[in-house]
Amino acid sequence: MTITRQDTDGMRALQGLEDERSSVRLRAALAVGTTPDPRFVDKLIERCAIEPEFLVRDMLTWALTRHPVSTTFPELVREVRSECAQARSQALHTLSKIGDRQAWPAITRALLSDADDEVARSAWRAAVVLVPEGEESALAAVLATQLGRGERETQLSLSRALVALGEVILPALHTATTAPGPRVRAHALATQRLLRDPDTGFKFAIDEAKRVVALGGSGQVGR
Repeated sequence: MTITRQDTDGMRALQGLEDERSSVRLRAALAVGTTPDPRFVDKLIERCAIEPEFLVRDMLTWALTRHPVSTTFPELVREVRSECAQARSQALHTLSKIGDRQAWPAITRALLSDADDEVARSAWRAAVVLVPEGEESALAAVLATQLGRGERETQLSLSRALVALGEVILPALHTATTAPGPRVRAHALATQRLLRDPDTGFKFAIDEAKRVVALGGSGQVGR
């Protein structure tokens, strides 16, 4: 078997993905993506699950998007069922970047309500990208069950996902504004505000919503 220079460079890049220096791992991921080879897909996905640096993970995702969907898709769908939270999160992120709606069935309710915030956030973003036409309202209803969850960054991610769906979210938000939990009501009100006025900052919207809820209100925030 003849070993070409491309083979040698590819193997060197794969070895670089294991380097202790993040700068070397970043260059290695760039090299693999620049010269795609289906033989490298398994290693890229394996590395996604354990890579500690965000920028390197993002380059790994880019490298995967450079490979044929027929090669990456089955592996990524399998990965969203992994027991490793980072593996699930990164696979969802990569599927959202690929944007192929055949991945939609893999975005389960369990992922949309995953106990790990990073996984759930990745699932929300992927769902908004991959949802088939006509299923937006059903998705909005599921996403609304997560209102009030987590800290501000997580709540912002959910609000952005909901707002990206457009006006179809209004019935689900209206129901949430009468929920027993004040966090849920405030988050629903803030998301209504962001849908109505996208230029409103989330901090302002959520703080105003909390004041409304504290005063016993459950209607629209602001005018």
